Amino acid sequence: MISPCTLVCSIDLKTGYCFGCGRTRDEIAAWMDYTDIERRALMEALPARLETVERKPRRETRRQLLAQRKTKERDRA
Repeated sequence: MISPCTLVCSIDLKTGYCFGCGRTRDEIAAWMDYTDIERRALMEALPARLETVERKPRRETRRQLLAQRKTKERDRA
């Protein structure tokens, strides 16, 4: 199952969006009940939502660290 979760589960009080993934609490809670089509549609909206949060998470997310490792490995090859 696809998921935008970045393991940064903290909600921006102004927008109501998670700092890590951009979903609302209700969307996070209902994620397992959504169809794949609903999940994909919501995931397309998340990057724009993340631009509106008041502050960014202070730590690097697991997804970011994995992407950085892949980039380094690709550069070495």
